[in-house]
Parts: sequence; structure tokens; C-alpha cells
Amino acid sequence: MSNIQTEDIRNIAIVGHGTSGKTILAETMLYNAGETNRIGKIEDGTTISDYHHQEINRQISISNTPLHCNWLDKRVNIQDTPGFLDFLGEAKSSLRISDLSVIAVPATSGVETGTDIVSGYADEYGIPKMYVVTMLDKEHTKFDAIVSDLQSHFSRRVFPLTLPVNAGPGFNQVADVLRKTLMTYSSDASGKSEEGNLPDDLKEKIDQMHQELIEFIAESDDTLLEKFFDQGGLSEEELRSGLHEAILSGSIIPLVATAAQTNVGVTRLLDFISKYCPSPADVAEVSVTKSGSDDEMMITASTDQPTSLFIYKTVSEPHVGELSFFRVYSGSVKNGQDLRNTSRHSNERMGPIFSMNGKNRKDAGVLNAGDIGAVVKLKNTHTGDTLCDAKLDIELPGIVFPAPSIHEAVVTKSKGDEEKIATGLATLHEEDPTFVYRVDSELKQTIISGLGELQLEIVVDRLKQKFNVEVDLMEPKVPYRETIRGKGESKYRHKKQSGGAGQFAEVWMTVEPKARGEGVEFSNSLRGQSVDRVFVPSVEKGVNAACVEGILAGCMVVDVKANFYDGKQHPVDSKDVAFQIAGKGAFKEAFIGAEPCLLEPIMEIEVKVPEDQMGDVMGDISGRRGKVLGVDTEGGFQVIKAEVPQASLYRYSTTLRSLTGGRGTHREKFSHYENMPGDVEKKVIAANTETEEEE
Repeated sequence: MSNIQTEDIRNIAIVGHGTSGKTILAETMLYNAGETNRIGKIEDGTTISDYHHQEINRQISISNTPLHCNWLDKRVNIQDTPGFLDFLGEAKSSLRISDLSVIAVPATSGVETGTDIVSGYADEYGIPKMYVVTMLDKEHTKFDAIVSDLQSHFSRRVFPLTLPVNAGPGFNQVADVLRKTLMTYSSDASGKSEEGNLPDDLKEKIDQMHQELIEFIAESDDTLLEKFFDQGGLSEEELRSGLHEAILSGSIIPLVATAAQTNVGVTRLLDFISKYCPSPADVAEVSVTKSGSDDEMMITASTDQPTSLFIYKTVSEPHVGELSFFRVYSGSVKNGQDLRNTSRHSNERMGPIFSMNGKNRKDAGVLNAGDIGAVVKLKNTHTGDTLCDAKLDIELPGIVFPAPSIHEAVVTKSKGDEEKIATGLATLHEEDPTFVYRVDSELKQTIISGLGELQLEIVVDRLKQKFNVEVDLMEPKVPYRETIRGKGESKYRHKKQSGGAGQFAEVWMTVEPKARGEGVEFSNSLRGQSVDRVFVPSVEKGVNAACVEGILAGCMVVDVKANFYDGKQHPVDSKDVAFQIAGKGAFKEAFIGAEPCLLEPIMEIEVKVPEDQMGDVMGDISGRRGKVLGVDTEGGFQVIKAEVPQASLYRYSTTLRSLTGGRGTHREKFSHYENMPGDVEKKVIAANTETEEEE
């Protein structure tokens, strides 16, 4: 049973670029704290956090995994997150409920796109950062260059609390700047270390860094700064309490040297987290809104307050059902407690509450403010929802997930699977909100979207594994539009006589273009008694039907004004259906004679790339008929703003990652429609004609 007090909790998210050593770091932390009896290996599929079969098969993290351990009488809640850009939503949701971002940076490669993105997420949520340089036991490490890069790229306040002494194969010694000692770690990966004196060649450097650390700490607190100037230094106690405040305020961004596979430096990392990093009690107040309004109020992480908690993730586990992961923001929560879902205006009764280590659940009993846990089978609660005491009636801030950047159409392999596919897609969206789907009635396709090709491949795998349905993916159709550049006129007669009641209608119509975005306008300027006004709505229905079906290439017609100005009718054979058919035919004839053309959707994109790869990316954009609008600088990256036809962006994120070695990212949104080049237009019309003939 768990009843940990708020001030004794540490909530951290281990984030970073793909293959930066996050999972092994978390694994080694659990081992050192006694949660496991060995350090698992990714290649063997034996880590606590990567337990889904896709993670084991692909040897990468796909979803964030909640873990926990105890260190120095503190409960450390760990979120082990994926680093691949396809799964950035997992990192963002983990940071949303954490009090510290532990950003892993490999000693061999340094700062990469993912490092930059997750650092930005931490800034967005206003939580302190700690950088952990990993894999210092590998060849070709570059610790000093990485520290310099982090300082120039993010902040001069990035400060190493430990330094590697013998980085590379055989790495086992770390210089501790805070203690001014040398720590030598056991070669058996037990994490045990001996503390000794610094070698002579390091003493001066560490003394100087220790003095810099004191100055940083003093700068974060006016009282300490005054003491520093008066006394020329700070006491040990002032130094330690000041470091806590400096990390909390961002005056210092600590950096720690580690090699998780050989268990070097990880126990010291746990020390720093437990002793100096923020607890939920350090976050004085959290801003929330009253349910159903924009009125703001503040809540505190105290067990004396009414209960409130935030659902940051939901998963559907075999033999368990739906698990909802949450953080308690105020009060306490326990099994059987009745709470109000203020996001959905419904009531929930809490079931058994667990603390999680990967797939292993442990009954938690009670969780206090600041703690993290999971609950099974809530009725109507989803990711991003707030549950709270009914009298509190608040909503906690949600999660703004990254927008999808890759799109595919789903093709069913077996007829009759549509309902299972719909259920599967809804469940998978619930587990990962960066994966979205929609049924496009215009294109008659189900479109799935995500952050990358790998993410969508895994969606297809999970549909087969969990829901027993197989699908293929294909390029989605492009929602082209049809319009006219000139004026047209027609006099269309519909006459049908086949024994019995006949059909007769004659419609005279003109069409002319409207300004882009103004849509289709239907009017009539009938004079006299040639056509009964009762048939005007029938003609309009025919025009609308033609606009929906398309005329040139089966695409929706836009920005056209149609005027029904005259016609003829028959006293017996004229009826609604006849004028619908005549209206449709008249519109088509007039449209064809009015310089018809196709419009294509243009997307506005922002591409973020390293400076040395900008030329290749801009050349690729030009090859996609794109227009570069401008270039901005953001840190060590260039942000290219451009407009590109949607038809040219299929799987662009995959190409971009290939061009930039995985370091480029992009965002896209619809901008406008514009005329297509004639040669491209002919191909689209020909392809549509061919499709219609096949059908």
C-alpha cells in the first residue's frame, strides 16, 4: 500500500532523440533502486519498459511507460518515453505531468532534432530541465563539445555537476563538481562506487567549476548573493539548499555524465534527482479553469484540498481492459471514490488504483497530491480529461498534441470488416491522440494521419493483432476543385417518352466565375410564364448535384454563379425530376463552354532543418512545384516557409528525414486553392476518365 507524502515525490520524464539511451537509463535506475535484480537489454527484449511485442521486435520504444522506484526515502516516478519523431506525442503527454525533464543526449552524437523539440516542450510547460550525457563508455565520445553545444544552443546556464574522467571503453570514473571528489565505479555494473581524491591534473579545473557553481547558486537568490559577497563563499548547507532553488528557477540547468549499460554515474544521477530536484510541493499553485467557463483559479498540491486528477494517457491492455494513467493534482484518491469528470460532465467511481512498472501493477491503495498511478475501466474518461471532487468543479489544462504530417488511405482487404476497422481506429486514437482518422465523404476514403510512416505501420500491425483485421495503405485522393475562367450559356432540353407518362423540361442557363472562395451561387431571372416558378428549386437541385459530382474530373465545383433565365415546360410531362435532370444538363453544358479548369489545394509548410542541409531541402521543395516564401533562423536550425501543392506532399516527412539524416521536421496546414498547370491538369483529368471506365 502506498501513502507517499507530496514533498517526498519526484516526477521525471526521460526524453530525448531516438536511440539516445533513455530506456537503458530508466532500466538501470530501477536496478539500482532494487526494483529489478538485473539490468535488462533492449536487444534481448528484457527491459521493464519496452514490453509490447512491437517494441521488442523493432527494438525501439513506441509508447511512454510509467515506472517508479524509491531512492533516499523519495519516490521517483519515471516516464520512459520514445525518442523517434513519430511518437513525439508520448513525450509531450509525459512532460505534461512531470516536474523535471531529464533530457538524454548521447555522448557520440550530441544535440539532434528530438533534443531540440523536447527541450521546447519542457519550456512550454515551464518545468526545469536536466541534461544527461549517456553512453560515455562508447568509442568516439565528445563530452566537452556536447556541453559547449548545449550551452550555445539552449542556455549558458547548462552546468555539468559531474565530468567523465576516462570517457570511452572502460569508462568508470566521474569527477563530482559538488563534492570535489573522484568517484570510481565497480566494473561489475553493480553501480557501487568508491569516493576518493581528484587527480592533480583535474583539481584546478574542478575547484574553478565548484566556484562557478557557487556563483550561479548565489545569483539565483538575493540573500545568498549578499552572503556570497560578504563572506566570499557559501556554507555547505546553503550550497545544497541553494542548488535546489537554482534548479527550480532555471538559474542552473544541471548536466550529469553517465553510462547506463555499465552502470556508471547513474546512482549519482538518482542522488541529484532525490536531493535537489523539485517535488510537486515546490510548484506552489496550478492555474485551472472553472468547469464550463473561462474563469481561472489556483489549486495547490496539498492533501488538505479537494481531490483533482488529470488523465494523461489511456491504453487498452489484454486481459486487463482500459487502463487510465493519471496524476493527482490536489487531495488524495483511493479505490471506490466518486469523482466528477468535468471534461465530459459525467460521474466516475474509481476502481482499484495501481502503481505501475511497465506491465507490472502493484496495488497503491491511496495516492496523494503529486503522485502518479493508474486505474482500470473508467466508464467514460479519456486522455486529457479532468476528474475531481464535485464541489471543486474545475478543469486542468489539457495537452496540445503535435499536428499530423503524413496521411494514408485505408483499403480493406476483406468485405464486412468496416465496423471492426472503425472500432480499432477509435481505440488506437484514444491510446495515441497524435494518430487521427476521418471518413472523407467527398473522396469516399478513410484517411489515417500521424507523425510519421513508422507510426502508421504500427497502427496497421495493431489493427491486425488486436482487432483481427487486415488493411492496406495507399495514397489518398487529392480534393481537387473544378471551376471556370469565362462565361458560358446553354439551352438544354430533356425529353423522355417511353409509353405512359413522359418527361419534359427545357432550361436556359448562364454561368460565370465568382471570386475564389465565394462558393456556388444559384439565381433565377425568369420573366413571363414560360416556366412555372415551382420548378426553380428542381433546377437548383440539378445544379447542386452536378457541382457535387463534378464535370471535368469528378471533383467538386466551386466559385461559379449559375443563372436560370428562361426555359419551356409541358402542361402534362413537366415535373420535378424532369427539371432536375434538365438543370443538371444545362449547367454541365454551360460549364464546359466557360473555360473550365481544375484548382489544386496548396499547403503552407514550415520545414525545420540543420543549416548545412538547407540547400538540399530547398531544392527538393522546388522539385515539388513549391514556392519558398522565406527562411528564419531558430537556434542552430533554419526554418523554411513555403507553399507546396498537396499532391506533391505525399510521404514528404519520410523524404525529409532521408534528406536530413532524421534531423528535419515539418508542419503543414491548408492555405488556399489555385489554378493547376495545364500539363498536370491533363494528367488528373485523364486519370479520372480511366478510373471511371474501369468502374
